[in-house]
Amino acid sequence: MTEPQFPSLIKRYLWVVLPLLGGLSLGAIVLNQPQKQAASSQNEIAVASPLPKVPVAVTPSPSPLAKPSPRARKSLPAKVPPKPVNPATYTEQEKAINQEAKLKFLASAATVDSLIEIRVAIAEGIPSTTIGASSDAILMDKDGRRLQQLSPGTSYPVQPNGDSIRLGSWQLPSIVILDPGIGQVFQLGDRIYRGRLLLVSDQGNLWGINYVNLRQYLHSVVGSEVSPSWPMEALKAQAVAARSYALTYYFKPAHSLYNLGATEYYQVYTGIEREADPTRKAVDNTAGEFVSYRGGIVESLYAASDDIVAEAFRGHGMSQLGALDLAEKGYNYKQILSNYYPGTGVGRVEEDYN
Repeated sequence: MTEPQFPSLIKRYLWVVLPLLGGLSLGAIVLNQPQKQAASSQNEIAVASPLPKVPVAVTPSPSPLAKPSPRARKSLPAKVPPKPVNPATYTEQEKAINQEAKLKFLASAATVDSLIEIRVAIAEGIPSTTIGASSDAILMDKDGRRLQQLSPGTSYPVQPNGDSIRLGSWQLPSIVILDPGIGQVFQLGDRIYRGRLLLVSDQGNLWGINYVNLRQYLHSVVGSEVSPSWPMEALKAQAVAARSYALTYYFKPAHSLYNLGATEYYQVYTGIEREADPTRKAVDNTAGEFVSYRGGIVESLYAASDDIVAEAFRGHGMSQLGALDLAEKGYNYKQILSNYYPGTGVGRVEEDYN
């Protein structure tokens, strides 16, 4: 077909093309109409719903390149400060709930003492004992391989059996680790402890070593050594002296199996039995502090009275009753410590984040 003929064809068949184009536009309008009706129906259903309308605030994500206008800033709602709570208005029940929450928070708050694990001999060469746990505690060998699992609240007899350990009906290796789990406790004999337990059979005798962090250890030691009813400054002096003494054996262990024992020969450790709120507070408020001489840790010996200190340590040590007397006279714990350990100061273990 030649080029000049093409315009004439359009003119000839224009009456056919125009209705077709109109039909396509009309079809598009008709096809879109049901969607609009459906949307309208949905709106009507939403309005007719008996549920109350809940206003929803939608905050669009701002463009990283866009800057809010001054008008937009002015339209933001002002922050309303929280209404202060007056503890004096608490009911007795609210006071009890608040106190319980505070104790739980303090118990869970980490201190530098929590980062130091100490090994305490809580059974030394005994012929037999019993163990138990508050949870489904796991028994492992020295390499951490799982051996057995204890049932919570059940007491199991334990005794050495040649080169192995007999625990209930199980024959176990000569070295066994009991892990009750985080926040759980275990029982050895008639006492309950935190941390983990290492059981060792050696030459027909049984050894029990408690792996416990220094904080939990001192919570028990201070409560076992002095009365929680003492003034706080006396309790703090006891806490620092007990920590310093423990750190001495942490760096120079008394035995290859353990750092120190749990008897009066060292310092008394009885597990959770003697823990108390005032003694826990004394430990936590002096976290990391120890008796120091020229930067070193002092083996801060102490005993109940001046007479015992004079007889057992030739006068070089703290009298616990003397510390009580000084605290009642208004001395603070650092003054008490400097009185009994002359020439020393109070050092502190710090966390290193580098």
